[in-house]
Amino acid sequence: MVGVLATGGLRAAAQTPADNDTPPQNPTGQNAVMQKRPPNPLTQDSDPVPSPDPQNAVPGQMPVLGQTQGQAQSDEITKENGRFTLRTNAFEVRLNASVLDSSDHIVDSLPESAFKIYEDGTLQKIVGFRHEDLPISLGILIDSSGSMYDKRPSVDAAALNLVKLSNPKDEAFVVDFNSEPYIDQDFTSSIAKLQQGLAYMKAGGGTALYDAVIASADYLSKNGKQSKQVLLIVTDGDDNSSNASLEEAIQRVQALDGPSIYCIGLLFGGDLNHKDLKHSKEVLTQLSDETGGQAYFPKSLREVDGIAQQVAQDIRSQYMIEYHSTKPMSVPGYRTIHVEASEKGYRGLRVRTRAGYFPKTGGQSAGAVTN
Repeated sequence: MVGVLATGGLRAAAQTPADNDTPPQNPTGQNAVMQKRPPNPLTQDSDPVPSPDPQNAVPGQMPVLGQTQGQAQSDEITKENGRFTLRTNAFEVRLNASVLDSSDHIVDSLPESAFKIYEDGTLQKIVGFRHEDLPISLGILIDSSGSMYDKRPSVDAAALNLVKLSNPKDEAFVVDFNSEPYIDQDFTSSIAKLQQGLAYMKAGGGTALYDAVIASADYLSKNGKQSKQVLLIVTDGDDNSSNASLEEAIQRVQALDGPSIYCIGLLFGGDLNHKDLKHSKEVLTQLSDETGGQAYFPKSLREVDGIAQQVAQDIRSQYMIEYHSTKPMSVPGYRTIHVEASEKGYRGLRVRTRAGYFPKTGGQSAGAVTN
């Protein structure tokens, strides 16, 4: 584990998608890296701990671009009419799925037989199914713009409680973002270190939400040890400082076969129909919907801790489902995924997971979007 990175930062670069069927790549061809935080009177710590040199950092166990965890190529041997057939174009697609009933209550007791997966309308064969509390790699992204100053104590407490409610093998890192995203605590399972990282943040500046998403997703993909990955974003406003756009941020997450994103939008105190707040709500909802997460909009700070508990429950109640695509990996283009669940005794079951993906092509892997 690494101590508090009081001078460490993440810098995100804008992405430019080539077309609708090709996910964008990082312009440098590299994952976002840790950089030293420049001197800043708003964030300067009295006794900062230097960031590690990213070139000498020990890499995590997650694959880098070109080898993402949900898109690994594999050989498949099948037996038909007494003969074995080797299919070299089969590749595995992994889904983390939450199931809700008609009252939006989590359903966590379904068997594998309850699920059906369709890719581009074709029924797929499930080859892997797990339903247990799997450990995760978690990125906690907290808005540290000036407007968050009075909200931070409640937000910090809720973030720590979420970690406490999670699997003891979870690992988490902390990022604060104002005009730029910075990492204040590298991956750790220590509540004390996470608390120290949260305490380091100082409110001030603008809101570079999209850049923070790109940089954090890159960092998570490169360094996270767990195959199940999540970003939690807490913010009270709209992006006003990023180089990247919302679309570029979402597609960058897709290109990484990236994490589910959960958002807590602190948009209370105003009219949600106002164009600015309405846009903020739409942004956070889209980030969550297209990555298989969920967006929450509490009516006051008192509700934030309860929402963090809901997020923890949702993460721990998910099903992990895998299938080999019937379409060759060499066929390019976006592929839609639709997952259904039905079981005796339940009505109106709804599955929340990714809604599609790009296959790995040209030595690079591309990720997926979600329902």
